[in-house]
Amino acid sequence: MAAALRSVSGLLRPLILLSQRGQCCATQLASRFSTLTLSHTQRPAICSAVQLSPAFHSHLSWTRNILKNTVHQPARTLTYISLRKGKRKSVKSVVKRFLRLHCGLWIRKKAGYKKKLWKKKPGRKQRLRQHVFCNRTQSKLLDKMTTPFWRRRNWFANDPYQKYHDRTNLQV
Repeated sequence: MAAALRSVSGLLRPLILLSQRGQCCATQLASRFSTLTLSHTQRPAICSAVQLSPAFHSHLSWTRNILKNTVHQPARTLTYISLRKGKRKSVKSVVKRFLRLHCGLWIRKKAGYKKKLWKKKPGRKQRLRQHVFCNRTQSKLLDKMTTPFWRRRNWFANDPYQKYHDRTNLQV
């Protein structure tokens, strides 16, 4: 226990001594304790030295869980095996928002092209109406998120994207 207390930083040591004498409030100790990264061997020694109540210890773990859950990773909900036929499924938001050209490039509209048009100037509205290409890593990711049905070539009558499906005059 003494070795664990010695390894704790100097910021926490005075608070532990004050809490042992009953001169430190629990919120001060909780704020300092939650900011430190302690090993699993140090934490029980400190809790026993300070004589923390179980409710106080659960409060610390609760605040730590809240802090962990504030940073979210983006979720790409891709179904690898469906329940009915056992097949891979496309992500519907990709199919709605993006268009795959036959050459393998993906195009999309710019973000905010429908939002608050009343406050945007005509030049900005014109730029927002244009399509942009996705880069290589985005295109690979979008290919993984769709099934071969969406990656095959389709022939439509009066297709406005017909001249963009094949890459011409580009050095590969």
